[in-house]
Amino acid sequence: MLEVLLRFFALGCMSFGGPVAHIGYFQREFVEKRKWIEEEKFSMALSLCQFLPGPASSQLGMFIGYHRAGYLGAVAAFLGFTFPSFALLTVAAMYSTSLGESSALTLIISAAKLLAVVVVADAIWTMARKFISDAVTFSVCIISTAWILWQTGLIAQLMPIVIAGVLGWLFIRKPKTLVEAGKPEGIKQTAVLFGVFAIFLVLPALSRAPVVSLFHHFYQAGSFVFGGGHVVLPLLQPLIGDAVPGDVLVEGYAAAQLVPGPMFTIASYIGASMEGMNPVLGSAVATIAIFLPGALLLFAAIPVWQAVMHHHKFAGSVVLINAAVVGLLIAAFYQPVWASAVHGVADIVAVIIGFAVLRKFNLSVFWLLMGMLVYVVGKSML
Repeated sequence: MLEVLLRFFALGCMSFGGPVAHIGYFQREFVEKRKWIEEEKFSMALSLCQFLPGPASSQLGMFIGYHRAGYLGAVAAFLGFTFPSFALLTVAAMYSTSLGESSALTLIISAAKLLAVVVVADAIWTMARKFISDAVTFSVCIISTAWILWQTGLIAQLMPIVIAGVLGWLFIRKPKTLVEAGKPEGIKQTAVLFGVFAIFLVLPALSRAPVVSLFHHFYQAGSFVFGGGHVVLPLLQPLIGDAVPGDVLVEGYAAAQLVPGPMFTIASYIGASMEGMNPVLGSAVATIAIFLPGALLLFAAIPVWQAVMHHHKFAGSVVLINAAVVGLLIAAFYQPVWASAVHGVADIVAVIIGFAVLRKFNLSVFWLLMGMLVYVVGKSML
């Protein structure tokens, strides 16, 4: 458990770039480097997280922690990956610090975004070599990429995965050994955890205590947000009402984009800004509340998902779903990862060199970050 905590904490300190970049970091660290989880299981978990409300990258991290060390591993993964941004945003809210005013921080973020381009490209390359093996899977990947770049929104992202799964089930036949990497867990887990999810959704509404109300509002937000942290803001506005000044939501959103880790930690900033409440308590309650429903639904869904994915009749579905997931990552690689980080020919050259170095020498991403930082600082001085 301690190993899980430390590994995810290290990633939580440097994972700029949003959920797609986080997925790239996880793939490189836990699939390629440490081999904590197989590529097939990683891809299946990623496709599951796309269907659930909540922060997909954090849910994927919790799944990896769970796969490594059970439920305590899932908790350790969540705490390690979330704590850096939670702490930074809590302090920023307490002292009304504008994180964007630091030129040094701006340079670090620019370097981290370029690193995210390299890491996500590496993840796509690795997964494509594994899952794109013939004309059919290549076609599914390209069509999925084109569709997601053309259409936006949750339904648009889910459609390629659903359609690929149906087509694979109907037309692709593979041996059982392709997907039977583990034993499906008992369905009792699904019923219990979904019941807990429902209780937390309703029960806090019966109390008017400020802490309970805070928990209830953020739990509701975490229960119904599809599409990542960017969608949280409009959902929180009517729930919170006048509990915080109007500009706090906007400040929190801006601050959350300037720190590493999940965007859902916007809850940390807003919770710390709640009037009449201890800022650390408010931040902790809001953060736990907004992440909890996604975690409960994830572990409620795992037994059902495993039962389907491990069945030999759905082996063909897994083949095409994996190809569609690669297409989804390619689309997300372009927008927002590439579009937000690369702003000229020099940046393109830096990314190409970084990718080549990563593939050739298998360096730690920390040293790549240092290299990107040297490049960004040098460019700023010209």
